[in-house]
Amino acid sequence: MRTVYSTAPLRALLLLAVTVLAACASALSPAAPPPMISPSQTTPNQTGENFVMADGTRLPYRAWLPDREESPWAVILALHGMNDSQDAWDYPAPAFTDAGIALFAPDQRRFGHTAQRGHWPGVQALADDAAAMAGLLRARYPRAKLYLMGESMGAAALLVAATGATPPKTDGYILLAPAVWGRAHMNIFMRSSLWLVANLFPGLTATGQGAGRIPSDNREALEKLSRNPRTIKETRFDAIRGMVDLMDAAHAAAAGFRAPALILYGGKDQIIPQNATRAVWSTLGDTARRAFYPNGYHLLLRDHGRATPIADIIAWARSPTVSFPAEEAAARFLTPPD
Repeated sequence: MRTVYSTAPLRALLLLAVTVLAACASALSPAAPPPMISPSQTTPNQTGENFVMADGTRLPYRAWLPDREESPWAVILALHGMNDSQDAWDYPAPAFTDAGIALFAPDQRRFGHTAQRGHWPGVQALADDAAAMAGLLRARYPRAKLYLMGESMGAAALLVAATGATPPKTDGYILLAPAVWGRAHMNIFMRSSLWLVANLFPGLTATGQGAGRIPSDNREALEKLSRNPRTIKETRFDAIRGMVDLMDAAHAAAAGFRAPALILYGGKDQIIPQNATRAVWSTLGDTARRAFYPNGYHLLLRDHGRATPIADIIAWARSPTVSFPAEEAAARFLTPPD
């Protein structure tokens, strides 16, 4: 079976850019159609199946609810990574519901089964959608704690949202391997390759096949991701450029991020480089708790060792002052020996 990893490393895609262009090996994807705006839609709302944004865009979601009669003590809005979907949370969701936490996971704009799938939605659109969905969940569960959780691209969007003019009203953020590998940490070849292909042939697409990067040690989870029809398997180069724009914005936002947060990263992450993560961690304030898992990969909550970071997240959500071993490992990661 041919396996395609939808969370294809941006590093590999960037390195492939010039080669793909020269060989004409990828397809040209058509430009995005004009956005479908509903003139009557002015206020975001939530139905049983969709978050509906102010412009009428529908973001279908999955909800995992505790198997109890009482209301959840906490609610998590969970945002997936690049090319992924609402199904990103299949593996960790049962642990959250067992702990009495409700988890809502949407397809983000132009991912999963949303309109104009595969076309980059824009940095601000992703951040604005996150804030709107957070507001809807806060209104629906006024007595529960509300946490915003993002993985990779989703975490980057939350960094931007949290430092914007009207940040979401939330009890805290859970940021899993935030995508912060911006241009400042790329060499000139990567930057120029991306600029060339994204500007000359924005609809050119590429996959991460053969990139040699492993996003998780859980092969079953990766094969499930590859087979999922919601997964985007061919990425437009203008979408890659947009993703790098988001990473630039998230990297810059970190210096002004002062919300309560738990930020997690794995020592075997092959997608977001350690130097970029370390640079962002060093700019964060005291409200951010850092957790490092030496054997963790990029998709921490799908790894075989996911029980530990999941337990840490739940413990932190219950009591933000709780301590755990991953914090000590984070301190060593942040200041490695010479």
